[in-house]
Amino acid sequence: MVNRASKALTGLIEHVNRRLANKLILLFATIIILVVASLTFISYQMLQKESVASSIASTSNNLLLVNQNLEDYLNGIEQLSLPQINYDELTYAIMHESEEYASRMFVEEYLRNLYFSRKDVEAIYLYVVEQGKYYALTKENYNVTVRTAIDPNIARLPWFQEAMDNPVNQAYQSFELADAKPGYPVDTTTSFMAYHRVLRSIASREPQAVLSFYLNSSVKDDIMKDIPFSEGQHLMFLSPGDHVPFAMDDPSFYNRMKLDGVLERLDEQRSGRLTWSEGDRKYLVVYNTGEQDGWQLVKPIPYRQIYAAATTTRNLNFLIGFMFLLLALILVTFFSNAITRPLKKLSYQMNRFSKGDFEAETEVVGKDELAYLSRHFNLMVRRTNELINERYKMKLVEKNAILKALEAEINPHFLYNALQAISTKALKSERYDIADMIDALALTLRYAISGRDIVRAREELQHIERYMALQKARFGSRLQVVYDWDESLMELEIPKLSIQTLVENAIKHALEKVSSTVTIRIGARADAEHSVISVHDDGPGFTQERLEQVRESFRKEWDERQGDNAGDSIGLVNLNTRLKLLYGEEAELVIRTDNAGTEMQMLLPRGGGSYV
Repeated sequence: MVNRASKALTGLIEHVNRRLANKLILLFATIIILVVASLTFISYQMLQKESVASSIASTSNNLLLVNQNLEDYLNGIEQLSLPQINYDELTYAIMHESEEYASRMFVEEYLRNLYFSRKDVEAIYLYVVEQGKYYALTKENYNVTVRTAIDPNIARLPWFQEAMDNPVNQAYQSFELADAKPGYPVDTTTSFMAYHRVLRSIASREPQAVLSFYLNSSVKDDIMKDIPFSEGQHLMFLSPGDHVPFAMDDPSFYNRMKLDGVLERLDEQRSGRLTWSEGDRKYLVVYNTGEQDGWQLVKPIPYRQIYAAATTTRNLNFLIGFMFLLLALILVTFFSNAITRPLKKLSYQMNRFSKGDFEAETEVVGKDELAYLSRHFNLMVRRTNELINERYKMKLVEKNAILKALEAEINPHFLYNALQAISTKALKSERYDIADMIDALALTLRYAISGRDIVRAREELQHIERYMALQKARFGSRLQVVYDWDESLMELEIPKLSIQTLVENAIKHALEKVSSTVTIRIGARADAEHSVISVHDDGPGFTQERLEQVRESFRKEWDERQGDNAGDSIGLVNLNTRLKLLYGEEAELVIRTDNAGTEMQMLLPRGGGSYV
């Protein structure tokens, strides 16, 4: 009996080993059975961990995005409280509001503008510290009115002292807790928080007033509604440091967490999660601490909800695994035979190729992955033959390129050394003017052949001074140069020889066209978006037709310019192309011309370009 079983097993193994298809069927069936069997024992524990991890990941990402939006919202309130333009006028009006009617009107109009600038502002109060007086702007009976009152007790309120002691002169006040004391006669049932900003004198830094905004919960609710929320879960938005709630769904739950010391544990790391047990209830507390100001968004989730999803997923995985097993066995059996036939042919041709037969190409049948593999095998065979033939040609071309590069490097240095020798000979002959010109030319050449493409403006201007010295030797007193360069832009990084291109154009189209004196102005200034480098001449300028031709050449693609008869504007075209490549589309070369001359401007975006 044992011998029969052994023979049967041996025969089965031999039958399986005869065909690759049988091996594939046995292999995939074994793998699938092992996977399904393993899931039977470990799926529940794995799904529990995965559910917890998934809940942590999704909740953390969600809290991160919502917390960023909430902090952006609070930063917007902070920016609203700071006068951006008329700070001096406002502080002056606050100081003189009790004496001057115009100052009082200015303060009231300023408060109205703040009120109508946002829809979430319930009321605005401005407390004048020295007078103990406050301005109140609220909506009453569909009218927005400004009232004033005297209340020196405002200065003794906790939020007032907190704002005064705060390094950034601000304080947030929550109305989620019952003991909140606004101080002002404001209805806190319609507001979820107040923001207080101290306005100080720029000169003395003494506090002049405290500006307070009372905000309804419309924007806050719109932001926080992006957090999925179901029964049994909780959500809290806490202030940095003291964990005061500015939004929460259950005050009693917040108090229990606070008494149990959970809130203090939130400060151990910026973002993450912790586990909190309350009796027989266990919570996963996921939280995020804002990167800007440290506001915390906290979401406790009951573990029973997380495990319920894991149980449902486990049962579904069991069903899917069983169905997949049946389907996979059928598909593996069907496709194994179809796969192995072309694989045999491909294997035979690959064996020929490995033995050095570079003409071995396999038959391509169908459009599946095997056909794709066969086509690329044939392509590899053909390219191998081509590469063998081209390899020797490429080595010859590489050697020629190296020789030409060395020759191109030697020639400029030889010319520079020759100029230095001529300069020395001129000095010996006491021809100092010629020596100066040769030295200027030599330094110009040396600057031009330096390997850098980006230089500082100070270096480019030194080069321009040498270049202008050579041009003055040519044109004499007819050439006048004026520099108007902002000293703060001396370290600006610009393309090498860019200013020379503009200067050469001015000489060619202005100085060479007339016999009178021409003044060339080279300047640089900075505006809000660009660093502007300009070259202006008072020559005859471009004709309108020629100017349009140059501008049109700027808009053409590089390959379209090869046959374009740009003529003497090729330098400007090349410079415009360099600016686009180095700084992007924000960079621009602008040409303006009229009866007063021609001005060419390089507009370089502030902050650098793509070369940084």
